[in-house]
Amino acid sequence: MRQSRREIVTWVGSNIVPHEADLRARLRRMAVPEEEISDIVQDAYLKISKLDSTGHIVNARGYFFATARTMLLDRIRRERIVRIDSMTEMEALTLADEDPGPERRVSARLELERVRRLIAALPERCREIFELRRIQGVPQREIADRLGVPEHIVEAQATRGLKLILKALAGEANGEGQTPNPGRESNGDQQLEG
Repeated sequence: MRQSRREIVTWVGSNIVPHEADLRARLRRMAVPEEEISDIVQDAYLKISKLDSTGHIVNARGYFFATARTMLLDRIRRERIVRIDSMTEMEALTLADEDPGPERRVSARLELERVRRLIAALPERCREIFELRRIQGVPQREIADRLGVPEHIVEAQATRGLKLILKALAGEANGEGQTPNPGRESNGDQQLEG
C-alpha cells in the first residue's frame, strides 16, 4: 500500500534518524573519510525517502545500514581506487544491527594482516607502485613523475600487484597449504621482476 510523503518522512524521522550516529560511527571505524560519510548518510536518507511504502521494512536499523552499504559500494565502484582496509571491513555494515563480536573482529584483523603480508611480499617496484596507487590513492601521473617511469608502467605494475594478491588469496582459499608468496611465479620459485 502506497504511503504519502508525509507518512514516509514521519516514519524515517522516528525509525531511521535515531540510528544515524551509530551508522556514522561504523563508517568512521571503516576509515571512510568524514566528507564521504555525510554524503553516504544523505544518499541513504534520500533513497529511503523515495520509497513508495515502508511497510515491508521489518528492521529499520538493518535497512538503514544495508542502504548505506549499497551507497558505499556504489561509490567504490565509481572510484578507480579501492582501499584494501575498507574492503576488509565492508561486511561490517551487512550485519550492522548486531555487534560483530570479538570473533568477527579478530577474523577481520587477521584478514587485513594477511593482505598486508601479501602486499609486503610483492616484488619491490611492484609493491611500491601498488601501495602508492591502490592504497594511498596517488594519481598515476604523479607516481610516474616521482619514480621516473612511464605511466603505462605504473598502471601495469599496480594491476600486476592486484592480480598477484588475488591469485595468492585464491590459492589460500583452495586449501593449497601455506600462504603463497605473490612475489613468486606459480611455475617455480623464480622471483618476479620489480
